[in-house]
Amino acid sequence: MSAVGRIRDAFARAGAGSMRLLGASGQLGYGIPSPAFNAGLARNPHLIGCDMGSIDIGPSYLGRGEMATAPAATRRDLRKVLVAARTHDVPLVIGSAGSAGARPHLQATLDMVRDIAREEGLRFRLGVLHADIPKERLKAALRANEVRGVDGMPALTEDEVDACTNLVGQMGTGSFQRALGEDIDVLIAGRACDTAIFAALPAMLGFPLGLSTHMAKIIECASLCCVPGGRDTIMATLDHAGFNLESMAPNRRATPVSVAAHSLYEQSDPFSLQEPDGRLDLSQAHYEALDDRRTRVSGAIWHPSSAPWVKLEGARRIGERAVLMCAAADPGFIARADEILTAVAGVVRDLVCEDSEEDYSLFWRVYGLNGVREALPADAPLPREVFLLVECIAPTRERAAEVVRTTKQYLLHHGYPGRLSTGGNVAFPFTPPEVSLGTAFKFNVYHLMRAHDLEALFPLEIETL
Repeated sequence: MSAVGRIRDAFARAGAGSMRLLGASGQLGYGIPSPAFNAGLARNPHLIGCDMGSIDIGPSYLGRGEMATAPAATRRDLRKVLVAARTHDVPLVIGSAGSAGARPHLQATLDMVRDIAREEGLRFRLGVLHADIPKERLKAALRANEVRGVDGMPALTEDEVDACTNLVGQMGTGSFQRALGEDIDVLIAGRACDTAIFAALPAMLGFPLGLSTHMAKIIECASLCCVPGGRDTIMATLDHAGFNLESMAPNRRATPVSVAAHSLYEQSDPFSLQEPDGRLDLSQAHYEALDDRRTRVSGAIWHPSSAPWVKLEGARRIGERAVLMCAAADPGFIARADEILTAVAGVVRDLVCEDSEEDYSLFWRVYGLNGVREALPADAPLPREVFLLVECIAPTRERAAEVVRTTKQYLLHHGYPGRLSTGGNVAFPFTPPEVSLGTAFKFNVYHLMRAHDLEALFPLEIETL
């Protein structure tokens, strides 16, 4: 009998009870602290889950088809959770494989899993859910007026669809339930809603979907909901009326305020969470301290959707990126930064575009003035020194390098009123101060698509290792 089958059989025989779910890692591949993880295993969890991806890392990893995490660290974390799950004979569920969840990321993750299984002598039944969206499928939805932008994204065009290097949809709990229903031990999914990792199996066992989803939204980030926040393993104990949260790191406390505040994480509305299968309503959620380290949560309500929409993510190449890094400490330079940088940009444009068109974009980020915020308040005192990150995006690597190298020279020696020394306006932290970062990408697809057949959209494969 598979791990999923064993858990389902145990709950069918025992009837109503509680379920222990272990959130092993806030994002697999950045390290799982062993003391907390082992403390969680000692509690005999019914499921081990890990989120592996995020859009927090930006569009480049999706566009390039590469993992954001280091291969050695990723392999170490995968080995830790695989061995633990098979040793305890409980299901292991991983979502958004390989950072961005597209086919290259999923394949790289599966290659590691197969290697680890062979090296450790592990035997298990593996379910794999794919998240790649065929471009023709999205184009058909566009023609049917079944696509809409998210967070102010412009209307999508077929040309933008064609420009994507990788295009994924974010699958929900229903897709995970379909996979877990196939009597498997391990489930690895492409791009997925983080809640699906932990909510699918409890919902199959009859636990309320509202509570299961709320719990999942919290523990997918491990102990981030605690004081102090961290990424140590967390345990949720779910019953039919609510769930208890406890970090497996003794120095982290899950308090009512810290847990409730987590509802703001990645959400524009702290009382409503939209998923492909429906909407989570937290307007009646209640948070109660059990002691100084544990909190009980109740009250979440699930509203199923009769017309599922799936969030899509796609990235396209926008050019080659090079950056220049330098700093300034002259008060005169800092006070006239806008004027100086505008003048230098003009000089550079006249030089590098002497026999060609302006085919690049140059961006100035002056940390201390506008590097983090758009601009400081008008009455804010000037900083004593500033760091400049100058970014160029151009059609080729060579062109981007030409622009930033020219910018470096003329920024260094640009004359301005009140300058005290001709020795140089800026200092460089190292040489060369200009660096080519390779191909640059942007999210050009961040839209919702009406989904008529979720099963067809996210195909399942079963493999025995």
